[in-house]
Amino acid sequence: MKGTDVLAEGFGRVREVVHEVVDGLSADELNARVDPAANSVAWLVWHLTRVQDDHVADAAGGEQVWHTGGWADRFDLPLPADATGYGQSPSQAGKVRAASGDVLLGYFDAVHERTLGFVRALSAAELDRVVDEGWDPPVTLAVRLVSVLADDLQHAGQAAFVRGLLERRG
Repeated sequence: MKGTDVLAEGFGRVREVVHEVVDGLSADELNARVDPAANSVAWLVWHLTRVQDDHVADAAGGEQVWHTGGWADRFDLPLPADATGYGQSPSQAGKVRAASGDVLLGYFDAVHERTLGFVRALSAAELDRVVDEGWDPPVTLAVRLVSVLADDLQHAGQAAFVRGLLERRG
C-alpha cells in the first residue's frame, strides 16, 4: 500500500466519525456547550475542517474551499474571514454556530473531497517536499498531512464525546 493510500484511508475514517457525530443533531444540539468554556460539536467539526482546509490549500498552492465555495458566507460568523479556531478564547469559540448539520457536513464534505483529490494525486517524492522550514527538523508534506489527520481525529473524537454527553443529558 502506498503512503498516499494510507493517508486517504485515514481521512476517510475522519469522515465516518464526523458524519456519525453530526447526523441527526438539531441546531441547538450542534451548538450546545456543556459548560461556558467547553467547545460545541459545531465548533469542533468546524475547526477540524477549517484547519484541514487551510493546510491542504497551502500545501496545494491554492485557495481554501471556505472562500471559493462560499462557505464563509453560508456560516456568516462574526469572526475574521481567515479564522480557523486556532487559539480562540472560549468567547470566540462560542460565536461559531452552525445553522444545521447539513451546512456543517456540506463544508466538511467539500474539504474532504478536495483533500482526497490532492492526496491521491501525490507521488512518494512529493510527500518528501519541505513545506515549513520554521521547525527543526523542517516539516515535510507527509508530516504536515499526518499532523492534520491526527488533529482531525482528536477533534472528531472530542465531538463524539460531547454528543454522548448531550444524549445522556436528554
